[in-house]
Amino acid sequence: MEPSMYLMMIEKTKTYNKMTKKVVLEHVENIKRLDDEGKLEICGVLKGYPGMAGMYILKAESREEAEELCSREPLVVGGYATYKLADFQIANRENNYLL
Repeated sequence: MEPSMYLMMIEKTKTYNKMTKKVVLEHVENIKRLDDEGKLEICGVLKGYPGMAGMYILKAESREEAEELCSREPLVVGGYATYKLADFQIANRENNYLL
C-alpha cells in the first residue's frame, strides 16, 4: 500500500529568532535523514507569511508515524517552533483531480 501524505506546517515561536547555528545544522540533517528514508516528499520556506517558518509534505504509513516524525524536528524539540499536522490528499491526473 502506498504511504499517506501529511502536511506539516512549522510555526515560529517567540524564541525562533534566537536559534543557534547548531540547531539549524540539526534541522538540515533531519531534512536529509527524512529524504534518505523516503519520508520527505518536499519541504520549503514560506515567505510572506508572518509566523510561519516553513512546511514539509511527509510520506508516512500512519498519522501516528507522521506525528512522530514531526515531534523529532529539531526546531520543535528546541522550542523554536511548533507545528500543525494535516492529512494531505494529492489531486492529480491519475485520480481525476479528486472528482
